[in-house]
Amino acid sequence: MNLYLRYFDRETLVPTVDDAIAFLGSIEEIGMNPVLEADIREYAASDVFYPKRYKVRPRVYFIIIKTEAATMQDFKDKKAVHPAIATSGSKASAPALVRLNEERPGWYEGMIDFKRVLLIPGTGKFQYRDTQFIANVKAESGMDCYNRIVDYLRERVDERSQFPSAKGKNFKFRYLGLAK
Repeated sequence: MNLYLRYFDRETLVPTVDDAIAFLGSIEEIGMNPVLEADIREYAASDVFYPKRYKVRPRVYFIIIKTEAATMQDFKDKKAVHPAIATSGSKASAPALVRLNEERPGWYEGMIDFKRVLLIPGTGKFQYRDTQFIANVKAESGMDCYNRIVDYLRERVDERSQFPSAKGKNFKFRYLGLAK
């Protein structure tokens, strides 16, 4: 496991934590200290693969990224990217956007969580309330299912209600088949 470090235009790919600390220590602005050194060692020893950034001063950071890349060129070419853990079945592991736009005519079950505007009877004021709506829809794709559900709801709820993006976590769908 190598570490990629970058501070503005200074960057390096090092094989050990000690090399990373030496690189950061050579940059006067960073101000290497025992607390920062211990945190970097802890990050390098952990199972975490997401990049970590450290604040130097307001709006100025340096980053550290764990990588399997052997050389800087391999890192830049993204040859050592960690593969996503695949779940069972290729359809389930496909990215949501690909499944959303996949043309597959038939019946879909769509579930949308949206903010519905409702009148509070006692006060006469309005409030947003989280509402879940589930429907079986005949559609051409997941996106078409989303559009049909939103069009249906827009005709029946207050116009100030807020609908989520089809790409977000508040819309889910599953393909039911050609016949219901």
